[in-house]
Amino acid sequence: MPLAATAFPGYRREAPALSKARQDSQLRLRVPVQGPQRPASGRGEIDIVTHSHPVRTRFAPSPSGYLHIGGARTALFNFLFARGHGGAFVLRIEDTDRERSTEESIAAILESLTWLEMTWDEGPFFQSRRTALYVGEAERLLARGLAYPCYCTAEELEAKRKAALAESRKPVYDGTCRDRAPEPGGRPHTVRFRRPLEGETVIDDLVKGRVVFRNAELDDLIILRSDGSPTYNFCVVIDDAEMRISHVIRGDDHLTNTPRQIQLYQALGQAPPAFAHVPLILGGDKTRLSKRHGAMSVTAYRDTGFLPHALVNYLVRLGWSYGDQEIFSLSELIEYFSLDNVGRAAGVFNPEKMLWLNAHYLRQLPAPELARAARPFLEERALPVPGDDAWLARALATEQERAKTLVELVEFSRFYLVDEIAIDPAAAKKFLKAESVPPLRMLRERLATLEPWTTETIERVFDHALEAFDLTLGRLAQPVRVAVTGTSVSPGIFEVLDILGRERALARLDRALGTIA
Repeated sequence: MPLAATAFPGYRREAPALSKARQDSQLRLRVPVQGPQRPASGRGEIDIVTHSHPVRTRFAPSPSGYLHIGGARTALFNFLFARGHGGAFVLRIEDTDRERSTEESIAAILESLTWLEMTWDEGPFFQSRRTALYVGEAERLLARGLAYPCYCTAEELEAKRKAALAESRKPVYDGTCRDRAPEPGGRPHTVRFRRPLEGETVIDDLVKGRVVFRNAELDDLIILRSDGSPTYNFCVVIDDAEMRISHVIRGDDHLTNTPRQIQLYQALGQAPPAFAHVPLILGGDKTRLSKRHGAMSVTAYRDTGFLPHALVNYLVRLGWSYGDQEIFSLSELIEYFSLDNVGRAAGVFNPEKMLWLNAHYLRQLPAPELARAARPFLEERALPVPGDDAWLARALATEQERAKTLVELVEFSRFYLVDEIAIDPAAAKKFLKAESVPPLRMLRERLATLEPWTTETIERVFDHALEAFDLTLGRLAQPVRVAVTGTSVSPGIFEVLDILGRERALARLDRALGTIA
């Protein structure tokens, strides 16, 4: 794995105090060091801890809200990469932001991943429960001169920032306290990481290629706040090292964090993982994806009737491709997914295509699975939930071809489930006319004594009425459709009547006949 080109003065590469099991899975490499970065010990090499383990990826969301499209895609790429390489997918909750992290958000993230069937192998681990580990590592860096206390106040730092901007300089910390002696007496301070001042930090990114950062353009990162709490960039490095993460796959908005993190890995004596920074998802106007583009949280998509694999299939194609194939089974995704096929251009969110994919998967569901998926939506809308699963499956299946979501499916099927239906006034005006009464009455009389009640026998009753009144099917089927479903659009009328059953079909015909002047 490529390491950054710069070491640190006064280096003594030591592994953090990891668990015995974690230490047993590590190897030590000796890396030669040349020139001014040579360790003070005079030894011409430094020890870097590397790992002998399979692929290990992680998803590490911040629980400050629901899991949205971008985060779900990041989780998916990590999940598929781990599964495809026979590795492990680790879930870590980065909840060190005490003000923004909530239990509700944690629950929503876990619920979303479970619904999407992205099963994690380890975790969830919570950063908030690992503070002692981070503070201990910060103390090690302080003891080795790789970190230092910073006594600059917030007001002083803000003044420095404004002065830098006024002089057209990059507003980075100027190192005021870098060589300042520690002050006794417990004066409030942060702890900053002592970065190398010269050279470059190189990232051989698995998506973007080689990216080079000049160390002079970085600053000395705060690793402990004045209240003693650790910062994101410090925690994530310690966690990834301790959890033996081999590949960090994340959005490219994290790219600027990476050189600082690589330097921290080196200071901690750990080999950095491989990095893959995936382009962000944009809206149709090519700006960063947000709610105004129609994007919602994962749970919102679930609650509006999307199927989990439809969402997975759509997400994976936002930035990854496999030839011209659009539809993938989960086993195919695991087999085919590769970082080599992740593009460098941003994916563009298209809600219409997502809806098209969901309709495709909805049409593929076997009737029993369709009924199981629809039940929660029936209950949510206080619709009667039939005890006869086979009947419900058959009713829903008649609307399966035209529904795009489970919510649409339930709404289209409402007339099957309720006793009283509302008839669309426009449809009634167009089709429930006086001229339709005689054929409707004949049809009603014959249906009342029909045995057996099946699609085939119902069709024969229609044929008889059509012949008797010299009508086309539409001239009779449409008034019947409006009478029994309330609208002029429905599945085939013979099947509708069969599923409704004799009693409800006759009651609705009688009611419609009673409304015709």
